[in-house]
Amino acid sequence: MGIMVSPKELSRLMHTSVGIGLVIFDCRFSLADFALGRQQYDAGHIPNAQHLAMELQLSGDKAQHGGRHPLPSAEQFTQTMQKMGVNRDSLIIAYDDNRQAGAARLWWLLQHFGHQKIQILNGGLKAWAAQGLPLSQHVPAVDKGNFQAHPIADQTVNYQWLTAHLQDKTLQLIDSRETPRFQGLEEPIDPVAGHIPGALNYPWQGVTNELGQALSEAEQQERWAGLDKDKQTVVYCGSGVTACVNLLSLKLAGIENAQLYPGSWSDWCSYSDSPKSGKTL
Repeated sequence: MGIMVSPKELSRLMHTSVGIGLVIFDCRFSLADFALGRQQYDAGHIPNAQHLAMELQLSGDKAQHGGRHPLPSAEQFTQTMQKMGVNRDSLIIAYDDNRQAGAARLWWLLQHFGHQKIQILNGGLKAWAAQGLPLSQHVPAVDKGNFQAHPIADQTVNYQWLTAHLQDKTLQLIDSRETPRFQGLEEPIDPVAGHIPGALNYPWQGVTNELGQALSEAEQQERWAGLDKDKQTVVYCGSGVTACVNLLSLKLAGIENAQLYPGSWSDWCSYSDSPKSGKTL
């Protein structure tokens, strides 16, 4: 089973889904307007899809440190998935309209918590609508599922680990933000500009084309051709969300075992003594 699924393939699944436990999630969100994703869902979504909010179900409890979108705990994620009717053998399809940012976050969370039957709608809702496929305003009722989260060890690093290993020559740090943010030329969200010293900049938008469709396997491999496959790769962004798009890209390119720094820059800059590179505003 591939990671990406086309609108036509999803439509076929929806009409032949008896026995496969299909669950569809709308992961649309906006960092500028937390309510927008739900409003868009209510206005029209793929039939039988349920909405997951980035600030609620796809993130955990916020604190002084840990970033703007800390990971949900295993208990929190279990409760969310069960409430949404997810079972241990469910096939989950995720989509958004933001070049896979929300869908990739759910994809990463599910596989991190031990669920591998997860696919992403290639091109998102726009691709679905472009095929003339139906939308719905109905919110489906679901029975409680039996999903259980079982976190996979060593898929993440935290601030303390990263500061201790920042000078290691075996570490390869990937910053997924737009280049002006990486360079510290602008910072529209976090209180401090710049990047973690030694990081390489691979903006997350490069994983897809302008229509939000994932590049081919060969193009993903070409995108990461400059990486040293023998080094430990850690990926971050502003708050651990769009970094998941780069982790998806690495997976599509056949590069395994890359890790996520969930707190990302929003966690890093919350420590006043953390080293920073680039122009700091």
